[in-house]
Amino acid sequence: QVQLVESGGGLVQAGGSLRLSCAASGRIFSISTMGWYREAPGKQRELVATITNSGSTQYADSVLGRFTISRDNAKNTVYLQMNSLKTEDTFAYYCNAYYYRNSMKYVYWGQGTQVTVSS
Repeated sequence: QVQLVESGGGLVQAGGSLRLSCAASGRIFSISTMGWYREAPGKQRELVATITNSGSTQYADSVLGRFTISRDNAKNTVYLQMNSLKTEDTFAYYCNAYYYRNSMKYVYWGQGTQVTVSS
């Protein structure tokens, strides 16, 4: 089992910045990839950014150049630095982690943190 706890959401004006944190505990040595997803009410959850345990990153086109994902393996924490925020970045943001074991994929989610960007 892996537990994920997010923090850092809040209200910010357009053009501002926020940093989200996600602390992992439990079976953390198994985790291969961690990431951030976001979801609006009634909409499908969408990928924001992911980072592998070797540091390879992937970003959604909508956040490329504005958001940066990073990972501190010593602290078992993944971060999402969000700059130049836009009103359309208003979502609930969820931390995600997964690993494979015996050909099965184990996926874990945090409880979510709300980010609201005002105009």
